[in-house]
Amino acid sequence: MAKSSGENGPRAPAAEGSLSGTRENLAQGPDAATTDELSSLGSDSEANGFAERRIDKFGFIVGSQGAEGALEEVPLEVLRQRESKWLDMLNNWDKWMAKKHKKIRLRCQKGIPPSLRGRAWQYLSGGKVKLQQNPGKFDELDVSPGDPKWLDVIERDLHRQFPFHEMFVSRGGHGQQDLFRVLKAYTLYRPEEGYCQAQAPIAAVLLMHMPAEQAFWCLVQICEKYLPGYYSEKLEAIQLDGEILFSLLQKVSPMAHKHLSRQKIDPLLYMTEWFMCAFARTLPWSSVLRVWDMFFCEGVKIIFRVGLVLLKHALGSPEKLKACQGQYETIEQLRSLSPKITQEAFLVQEVVELPVTERQIEREHLIQLRRWQETRGELQCRSPPRLHGAKAILDAEPGPRPTLQPSPSIRLPPDVLLPESKARPPKQVQKEQRKRTKASGELDKSLAPSQATVVTAAGDACPPQDVVPTDTVSQDPAPQGSSPQDLTHHHSQESLTSQESEDTYL
Repeated sequence: MAKSSGENGPRAPAAEGSLSGTRENLAQGPDAATTDELSSLGSDSEANGFAERRIDKFGFIVGSQGAEGALEEVPLEVLRQRESKWLDMLNNWDKWMAKKHKKIRLRCQKGIPPSLRGRAWQYLSGGKVKLQQNPGKFDELDVSPGDPKWLDVIERDLHRQFPFHEMFVSRGGHGQQDLFRVLKAYTLYRPEEGYCQAQAPIAAVLLMHMPAEQAFWCLVQICEKYLPGYYSEKLEAIQLDGEILFSLLQKVSPMAHKHLSRQKIDPLLYMTEWFMCAFARTLPWSSVLRVWDMFFCEGVKIIFRVGLVLLKHALGSPEKLKACQGQYETIEQLRSLSPKITQEAFLVQEVVELPVTERQIEREHLIQLRRWQETRGELQCRSPPRLHGAKAILDAEPGPRPTLQPSPSIRLPPDVLLPESKARPPKQVQKEQRKRTKASGELDKSLAPSQATVVTAAGDACPPQDVVPTDTVSQDPAPQGSSPQDLTHHHSQESLTSQESEDTYL
């Protein structure tokens, strides 16, 4: 798939001033007001006259190419249990990622509950962290005019993205407006990279699950962390991955590898759209979502595994190869994959069980990179290193952590109460005393009477080691004209101030 140059396909009709870079430029037809009224309906399918048509659970018009037939439904009780588990993980994300990442991976392989899929993708990809680190950045890009060169190409591609999905069925509808905003924002965010046609279906899938701002940052993570270099002008990264895929195929399915070698079919002919669109245009929609769940968690190895599984089952047996006598027949076989191969349960199981690891991919990447340099010279596009999944992204770019609750650094003997504690119920005081006694252990018992903790007039306790002996204090007269507060500081120069002590305790 070549980099967009603005010459492919008919241009979608746009309103006057279509290159201004604003959302209004997508209002179609001469009567913009009428279009605005239509696009404000419950869904864009209503605006385009599809209100009487049925929509499947994924948002596709029933009977269209994107819609699916009968699906294996997850029992409601099981779905609710999974939702509860995912809510617990998302509400304690850092803890789960640090200590139970394998559990997250297993739950992604089972499938993320539809109601939480968008939120989970944001957490897994690091898009949520990016959003928090760049508040207001998307809004700033959104109101910027943009480069007319890219805006023109983006507008031409809008109506091609899932035209039978209720979100994108209406030209100038909410879905196409948000898609334009996200893609335009990316060309401003990475002007050296610009826009590639394969980014449009990626952004469209994200918009089906989250608002435009969140979708933008997830797109940034995919382009920079998961698939770096895929959408650059020379498409060097996708060419390298094509060679990696072909090399791995020799171990996974020698028969398929031998057939493709004999036919001299370049990997780019069949894997470019697979990889650049993350199979969004290749698989049934339920399979697409399951693949994306695992992709966001485990990284590009899932894309490689899916590609290898498809090649293995499409070309990996003598019966399959009988119908593939030439290049044309082979390419057609890979373009019209058997429903059995792409069926959700079968495909996911095969992908999970395929023994292809990050280490194998990176080892093969070094081999293919060396060959590239020997035959073609250095890469023209220097992409950042690829990160394999959520854990690698979190470790490389940790997000802001919630403020930890510090444990009290000032310990009091059981018989000493803070002044503000007098109003508390007696039982609560006794309970806190027991906790402090258990925490302090024998340390409190070893304290001498002269090391008793001092409580200031403001109710702030000072550590025993900072206390001046009582007899010394009593023999040290206070300076003349000093206030009671000054007196307290004179008695213990190293003691905490009232505000510092309160902050330390709380």
